[in-house]
Amino acid sequence: MKSKHFFRFAFTHLCIAALGLVMLYPVIWMIVSSFKPNNMIFSDSGIIPKAVTIENYISGWKGYSGVSFAKFFLNSLLMCAAAIAANLVSCSMAAYAFGRLRFFGKNFWFAVMMTSLMLPAHVTLGPRYIMFNSFNWVGTYLPIIAPKFLAADAFFVFLLVQFIRGLPRDLDEAAIIDGCGLAGIFLRIIVPLAKPALVTTALFTFLWTWDDFFNQLLYLTSPATFTVSRALRTFIGDAGAVSNWGGALAMSTLAMIPSFALFFSLQKYFVRGIAISGIKG
Repeated sequence: MKSKHFFRFAFTHLCIAALGLVMLYPVIWMIVSSFKPNNMIFSDSGIIPKAVTIENYISGWKGYSGVSFAKFFLNSLLMCAAAIAANLVSCSMAAYAFGRLRFFGKNFWFAVMMTSLMLPAHVTLGPRYIMFNSFNWVGTYLPIIAPKFLAADAFFVFLLVQFIRGLPRDLDEAAIIDGCGLAGIFLRIIVPLAKPALVTTALFTFLWTWDDFFNQLLYLTSPATFTVSRALRTFIGDAGAVSNWGGALAMSTLAMIPSFALFFSLQKYFVRGIAISGIKG
């Protein structure tokens, strides 16, 4: 029985390892190919390179139109920081209102918010672009960041509402007895206790903003404002051909580092965030 259990255990883990290797192969190939000479990337398609060079990183780091990738990375980090701050403030306040306060039409507006989660983003693409263009915001970060100050990311509002509803209301009553108002309860009770959900919100906001390509392609028009995702598009010419595959793969490899570092250092919050939002089966 012990032998049978051991072989079943070993077989299961071998299958998981094999599946993980298959899923990681494109990433491994990209990282390895970023160190190959440009003319050997597709002629030498193996994992072990026959020649190694860092020229791809040097040429790719030079960037586009006189703007280096250091500027693109800085733009991405600043935009992500603004998006995180906006979501933490606006979504936590909206979640506090839905989770704790009583007001006319509360259930209706919460249902409207939940319905917006099922609305495809492309449905509102045209009206949003026309509105932002009338504000002269196209070419800036405002179309990407400004909606987050209005709690436009309904997923994070829902996540925080689920967490706040799980906090005992006795804490609110005790705070009221001590002289706290609604703002005091929010700042001194809800925010400290909701720290795990807030960290999860910050992590997902960073990843979704960092990896966002469509909105950045649509609204960022000047090389000086390009983010990493938008700048990677510059390696593709007008005819759809990539002139510098080595540079494109090298910069794509560097673009993964912040996301990978964030995930592996704080992965417990990702799991906790899924559990909090009620998605976990």
